[in-house]
Amino acid sequence: MGAGVLVAAAVAIPACAGPGAAARAARPTVESVEALFDSARYLSDQIDVTRARVARRSIHGVPLDSLVAAYARVRPLLVAALAGVDTVGLGEEDRTALARMDTVTRESLLLDEGGAAASGVGPTPAAPDCSYDPAVVASGPDGLDSLTARVMACYGAAAGRILVDGDTLDRLSIFSLLGSTPDRARRKGLFRALGPVWRSVDGDGGPGSPYRRMLALRRARWGDRPTPMQAIASSFGIDERAAEAWLVRALEAWRRALPDTLVEPWDYYFETGAAGRVLGARIPRDSLLVLVKRYYRALGADPDALGVHYDVLPRPGKYPVAYTTFGARPISRDGRWTRAEPWVFASYRLGGFANLEELLHETGHAIAIAAIRTRPAFDGWPDSDLFTEAIADLAALEAYEPEWQARWLGDSVPLAASLRSKYGAIMLDMAWSLFEIRVHRSGAPPPNEVWSEITRDYLGIRPHPKLSWWAMRGQLVDSPGYMLTYGLGAFLVADLRTTIQRRYGGFARGDTAWYGRMREGLYRFGHSRPAAQVTRDFLGREPGPDALLRDLARIGGGG
Repeated sequence: MGAGVLVAAAVAIPACAGPGAAARAARPTVESVEALFDSARYLSDQIDVTRARVARRSIHGVPLDSLVAAYARVRPLLVAALAGVDTVGLGEEDRTALARMDTVTRESLLLDEGGAAASGVGPTPAAPDCSYDPAVVASGPDGLDSLTARVMACYGAAAGRILVDGDTLDRLSIFSLLGSTPDRARRKGLFRALGPVWRSVDGDGGPGSPYRRMLALRRARWGDRPTPMQAIASSFGIDERAAEAWLVRALEAWRRALPDTLVEPWDYYFETGAAGRVLGARIPRDSLLVLVKRYYRALGADPDALGVHYDVLPRPGKYPVAYTTFGARPISRDGRWTRAEPWVFASYRLGGFANLEELLHETGHAIAIAAIRTRPAFDGWPDSDLFTEAIADLAALEAYEPEWQARWLGDSVPLAASLRSKYGAIMLDMAWSLFEIRVHRSGAPPPNEVWSEITRDYLGIRPHPKLSWWAMRGQLVDSPGYMLTYGLGAFLVADLRTTIQRRYGGFARGDTAWYGRMREGLYRFGHSRPAAQVTRDFLGREPGPDALLRDLARIGGGG
């Protein structure tokens, strides 16, 4: 449905009317509630995307103020309708749908104190006040939330404007340069230029640092309840101890594939960056979208045809972490599905292989949400972030195969070097996953000590216990445990990719039937089926670590 139609319909609903026909006093039905839910969520999605674009109008030309006003009219009607449904005689699916809509409405479809839409990720303030006392910010009744918001704002400001020899760079640009700069002194300077980023999170690393205060507040809030790390592991069908054992097993295999020496952290990126160095010159910034679209088009997932939109140029105050979100969701009308409107947000000052891989990943999210085929109540991200992150990499990780590189970039890197580039990043994610498990335990050593031990033992990186260089991922600030979705997700995506290739063959050079198969087997369910069940049905068994370990073994020619 077009934006103008939805906005007009929302504004036209009389304030005294219930959902359904305006003049009837009949109790709302599940169908009428779901229609209101669909409208409210569409308006919320449009508001989120328009705000993220820092625009006054949606891409459909609807003023932001009109979207906000319409949303403020629809949401109270939705809340009243949810409360008014007679659940007697409802089937199990309708009961589940009502519960899901109620949860989303209470947790995501919100209003601020002024009655305006308060959902979604908006732009980070351009100049947050970062000269603050963490103890003071944390002392209020919402201390953890207030401190988290302040740290994230300061992290975003620092990550988006890093000064190096008079040039302004961002965090992703620094990582790209670390992998491609041959001069060790220059690499050290680039790495140390990230200091303001990690200090925005951990200060001087002492007991009063923002992050260490957040750790204490998190432990107090969670109490005896499952931590986010435990919840994520559980969604994968294992407990936290098993998740830790899987991570350690993979990290130990990676350490065995590395030289028996220690490297500096600024050299680790170079040692594992051969793919970026060889191929980066073939990927200028202006080619990123061109390459990504060509590849997915060859897989039957043309981003333009699927309605994917991109906002990938830097601007002041932009949210510092790349992400994908809904602008509109596919809906079945008269037997046909409307087109979705996924949005990819990122900030690319440079091209290069690392940024290409990230954009392939985010586009993997976009084509997945464009493929959802379920009723509005269930049309959202799957119930497992781990599963969501894994399926975004099904096609993206093909970029580390020499055959893919030769086909799409016109050059390639030997398999072992390419796999070191692939797993150099994945193992950092696993190290961060292990860090989050261990640092949140009661009585844990200071974060710098935890990180130094993990990176020394498993990544072969020389310890620098006075440097909080672990604090370079925004997810550590505002999404505790989320790094585990990447760490464990690497096992799942390896298992899924192995199954796909065994069942359907390779797709490095393209396969227009690929997207249809993924849509039917993995993408289409949204929240209508548990991700664990979708995974089991696709694999024919529980997922495990063996596929990733076999893939790692290819570095040494062992598989």
